[in-house]
Amino acid sequence: MSSTSNSNNSHNLALESKQDRPNTVRIPDRKQPKNAKRKGGKVWYQKERVKGLVVVTALVGLFFLVDWIMLLRLQDHRVGSDDRSSRNASSVSAQVKVTKPSKGKKHYVGIYGRLLALAAHALAEGQNKREPKDLWQEPVVPASAWRPCADQRDWEPNEGKNGYIMVTANGGINQQRVAVCNAVVLARLLNATLVVPKFMYSSVWKDVSQFGDIYQEEHFIKYLAPDIRIVKELPEELKSLHLEAIGSVVPDVDVRKESKPSFYLKNILPILLQKRVVHFVGFGNRLAFDPIPFQLQIQETAALLLERLHKHSAQPGLLDHYLVGPHAVAAMIARSDRAKASKYLALHLRFEIDMVAHSLCEFGGGEQEGQELEAYRQIHFPALTELKKTEKLPSPAMLRSEGLCPLTPEEAVLMLAALGFNRKTQIYVAGAQIYGGTSRLAALTSLYPNLVTKENLLSSAELEPFKNFSSQLAALDFIACTAADAFAMTDSGSQLSSLVSGYRIYYGGGRMPTIRPNKRRLADIFVKNNTIEWKVFEQRVRKAVRQTKHVQSRPKARSVYRYPRCKECMCRTD
Repeated sequence: MSSTSNSNNSHNLALESKQDRPNTVRIPDRKQPKNAKRKGGKVWYQKERVKGLVVVTALVGLFFLVDWIMLLRLQDHRVGSDDRSSRNASSVSAQVKVTKPSKGKKHYVGIYGRLLALAAHALAEGQNKREPKDLWQEPVVPASAWRPCADQRDWEPNEGKNGYIMVTANGGINQQRVAVCNAVVLARLLNATLVVPKFMYSSVWKDVSQFGDIYQEEHFIKYLAPDIRIVKELPEELKSLHLEAIGSVVPDVDVRKESKPSFYLKNILPILLQKRVVHFVGFGNRLAFDPIPFQLQIQETAALLLERLHKHSAQPGLLDHYLVGPHAVAAMIARSDRAKASKYLALHLRFEIDMVAHSLCEFGGGEQEGQELEAYRQIHFPALTELKKTEKLPSPAMLRSEGLCPLTPEEAVLMLAALGFNRKTQIYVAGAQIYGGTSRLAALTSLYPNLVTKENLLSSAELEPFKNFSSQLAALDFIACTAADAFAMTDSGSQLSSLVSGYRIYYGGGRMPTIRPNKRRLADIFVKNNTIEWKVFEQRVRKAVRQTKHVQSRPKARSVYRYPRCKECMCRTD
């Protein structure tokens, strides 16, 4: 443990998508007094929340070190391309319809029809106006005072003499990444040798990718050599052991979520010393913080994606070197045919059916929408369905007022328009299957026609090697979002959005702005959609978003991957 405690400076980065689990529904207190009703939603959401666990500096530092080795992104599916998306479209397609009456003007109907019409008019009128000064910027001076310094090792390597740790990670790319990062830290903590992790096949993700298909295995082993010992396989004398029979298999149910290091020292180390090997099955979110992987084996294709987003510029983006490597960047420059790079905004739409159904919110689709979402809950969230029968849960209106409902695509485009993004802005959309399919994106594509995805920037042949591997496709979206000139999230609780923003903070030097909407503040603005004037709407949205751009150190007990500005990860220069 003494060597571990010296790892203060190792670094971390701060990934949704369908892999991100929606926020857990909390049961409200039946004995809650009436005078607390106005805060019922917040109390309900926080009532039984598990207290934050303090992680020793060494483990936090090592989390960040693992980040530098791997890079990921949330799972991607083509927006609206799946049959299920087409079926879902029927329930929400009536919310926003774009029609073209006489004289070519567009009319919007639905919940936000009036505001969307005002936004369209404002964008058309302001095509030749300058965008707001701070739209593509962070507060440069305070942000640039922080610089990455987590890769400065001042500890001795782990000999791994106490035994071998194996991990078979389940879930999608996000859960697998968490398990790998946790395993690295645990190997250091227990002075164990880590066997290169394996990924469990899931009928949900339907991806047979293994660690070496996504990450650079040799780089992973070599780069972490000063920290822990990693091998590709168990030694011959241990391969023949029936691990379950000898009690060496540890499933998720035996490890409490976000367990403290003391749990592993007390309960796992004795097994390791006695059996010489421990096999963790699942192992997602079993330590307090969640870092991001680096180096992926899809650099060439990702470089093509970034090259086309920047319109073949000879000037690579600020983070391209970190994301795709120096060789890929050199190839991008060699192929360039213009000097100035084209800017783009990356937008992560967190509006998949699992998020929508689990939120218990309403999204304007009426009775048919309600029936569809309830049917989905019965299949995928049966415990939530039973909870609804036995407990009085907060109303959709209360959930929305507390900022607990995901932003819809319509609300997202209204936010972008209010912030002042020009109609000509190129927008890269990342996200899994949007609930409602292409019809749900009608307002977004109408107000911002320069909308792109990896599917229309890369050819079928270029995407073919990754076609049946959702985790590898996910990495492409993650890279595109991280490299963007500006990044906008629609759900600050999304793992992808948190990790992207943290990466941009860590490496961006105060020049990679991220738009983090405060959904509670926006809900208070959107509720006035039938009466609020566009200028007032603009002012209120800009004020709400501007407040989230303040540069701050990591709040106490908050995750370092989302807030890397802390002494374990970044150094102050002022």
